[in-house]
Amino acid sequence: MNEEIIIAGFGGQGVLSMGMILCYAGMVEEKEVSWMPSYGPEMRGGTANCITIISDSKISSPIISMFDTVIALNQPSVDKFESAVKPGGLLIYESTNVINPPTRKDIEIIGIEGTAEAAKMENTKVLNMIMLGSFLQKKPIISIDNILKGLTQVLPERYHHLLPLNEKALRKGMELVESAKASV
Repeated sequence: MNEEIIIAGFGGQGVLSMGMILCYAGMVEEKEVSWMPSYGPEMRGGTANCITIISDSKISSPIISMFDTVIALNQPSVDKFESAVKPGGLLIYESTNVINPPTRKDIEIIGIEGTAEAAKMENTKVLNMIMLGSFLQKKPIISIDNILKGLTQVLPERYHHLLPLNEKALRKGMELVESAKASV
């Protein structure tokens, strides 16, 4: 298994945290991992992305330009990275924030209303966990139990009381993928 992912969105949406959680969980499963963040100087509100690689074998380089999966949380990220999905790959995007959805025919495209679901959960900061749950439902490269272990490493201890909410958001994301597949 070798999964090359780019996660992209606005700063403050938890883009970098998603990649970091995947990597910590991958380490728990004794996989090879790579996490390479990229963000503008403005941080919150500016664009951010991270390349995350999870593999059963050594990773030759963290610098790649084509991805197995793109997780896009906003329109600029869909516009920039839709063409970077390998043929046969996966693009999961946050459909509440995207006006012009992706159109490629050679990849699987799934729109998830993560922002709307996070609002229903009364905490918009769990958007990233909803999207991560959606990805893991499609590509279960890491177990949910180990994702939760990774989350405890990334989430500052003062926020550990939010771990149950984050787990609920992960599972909601998994459900949303199933309903998105049913409606296609």
